[in-house]
Amino acid sequence: MSAAAIHGDPPAPLPARARQAMLLEPGRLELREFTPPAPGPGELLLKIECALSCGTDLKTWRRGHPLWQLPAPFGHEFAGVVAAAGAGVARFKPGDALMAAPTAPCESCFYCARGQENLCARAMDRMVMGAYADYLLLPAHIVARNAFHKPADLPFEEAALLEPLSCVVHAQAMARPERGETALIIGAGAFGILHAMALKAAGVREVAVAGRGAQRLQWAGAMGADRVIDAAREDAAGAIAALNGGYGPDLAIECTGQVEGWEDAFRRVRRGGRVVFFGGCAAGTTLGVDTRRMHYDNLTLLAPFHFRPRDVRDAFAMLGAGRLGAGRLINARRRLDQLSEVFAMLERGAALKCAVIP
Repeated sequence: MSAAAIHGDPPAPLPARARQAMLLEPGRLELREFTPPAPGPGELLLKIECALSCGTDLKTWRRGHPLWQLPAPFGHEFAGVVAAAGAGVARFKPGDALMAAPTAPCESCFYCARGQENLCARAMDRMVMGAYADYLLLPAHIVARNAFHKPADLPFEEAALLEPLSCVVHAQAMARPERGETALIIGAGAFGILHAMALKAAGVREVAVAGRGAQRLQWAGAMGADRVIDAAREDAAGAIAALNGGYGPDLAIECTGQVEGWEDAFRRVRRGGRVVFFGGCAAGTTLGVDTRRMHYDNLTLLAPFHFRPRDVRDAFAMLGAGRLGAGRLINARRRLDQLSEVFAMLERGAALKCAVIP
């Protein structure tokens, strides 16, 4: 029995033609026409209301990605409205506003059995790409595990932050920030500021953001950081060392994805502190660790990757409760046919995140 029959809704006709962005090679995008597919069992066809730019998308646009073979559909942060539901879908019906993560675990591999679904052997292979489009097909494993009804008072733009916030939630679940602590975030991009928002919502006493670029630092201060530090200034190291009454930060979260940022986070954290290497570096790069400092300063080094379903649920609850004001991260908007302009704008540092609205 179809979902339409379950809910008593007549099936709506699917559009004959729609648009989808393809990344042909680094720096070369093309908007192609396609026929949106009818959803199969357990699947949903989503009409995209908003897709968001992402640092991973920018890196892929610049140099490709080791996990995605080009040409490929592009974009993975999204929210929209169900256009059609496949057989057996009972939780959603056409017309429902929906937010979802672009991956879900298989629940049967070695890692899933150990509660490490973020390392699922199949999750990245089955990741949904192609959110820069008019329509997107959501496969059954995502519909079943990581899709949610969007709260009516949550804008589509903010709902599309579910995936990046899930990554932040997973990282901070590993780091276990405490209320009385001082945290340093290295990198004033969208992920750095989203970390700052989540830390402040958790009640962390002081959050400092160190980064480059006057505009980004201004955004970080306006969006919740207690202190911003210009990493380009000669006195930046002294300003970081002065945190926490001169002991340095309890927690350092690296969000640049550069080896220099990883090294800086290791250097700046206090004795007994924790370092979160959040930003992924290029393949083949290495980190030199002072083993004496590592041992005698009793440091904890963490390198979180991706997210688990429990992180997605927590991120959904945070967005729905309006605890973060995370929509402030989205400070530019463009149409789907302006997608090339979006990445040029991100290259210039003229926006944190851009909403692409078909």
